[in-house]
Amino acid sequence: MRIVVAEDLYLLRDGLVRLLQAYGHQVVATASTGPETLDALLTWQPDVSIVDVRMPPTQSDEGLRAALAARKELPGLPILILSQHVEQLYARELLADGAGGIGYFLKDSVFDADQFVDALERVAAGGTAMDPAVIAKLLSSGSSNRRLDRLTEREHAVLSLMAEGLSNQAIGQRLFLSESAISKYTTSLFGKLGIIDDDSNNRRVLAVLAYLNSP
Repeated sequence: MRIVVAEDLYLLRDGLVRLLQAYGHQVVATASTGPETLDALLTWQPDVSIVDVRMPPTQSDEGLRAALAARKELPGLPILILSQHVEQLYARELLADGAGGIGYFLKDSVFDADQFVDALERVAAGGTAMDPAVIAKLLSSGSSNRRLDRLTEREHAVLSLMAEGLSNQAIGQRLFLSESAISKYTTSLFGKLGIIDDDSNNRRVLAVLAYLNSP
């Protein structure tokens, strides 16, 4: 894959580059500021990018803004956002266009190289990859929602894994259930949430996350 890495901390940026190269991927450009990030994304139009939320010159959400601006120009441009903490607003803004190709991971998760690269490859393929910690926070924030309260414990587990971007087959392997059983659970939980199941894993995940993260 052709990848852009946007991170202002040199050691983390260099570490990400070395990690990706070790997995056989090509880093076509790096950036350390918001403006550099937007320019690199639009110029290289990479297969996927890793973008830190907070970058110079303001050290606020420059990276996120650059990512959103690039996806406005290039809908569906695959981007995995890195953040130090779980911010529900970031998840909401990333999912707003419903185009897919989005990931949201905490920086601590980068240390699990296999998990991180697997998530990156899912995003590059147009899927969605959310850090389990992010999903847990989103589900917790929606706990008072009456529709979410209707879900069984098993349906909650399926929904959490689905939101991470896993397929029904992968969810079944995690929960030690058959793929057909997972299909029944997804049909049930979508009915309870009032979300139409159109057999598109990516669209389903985006719809669930958008619903859970709605104000």
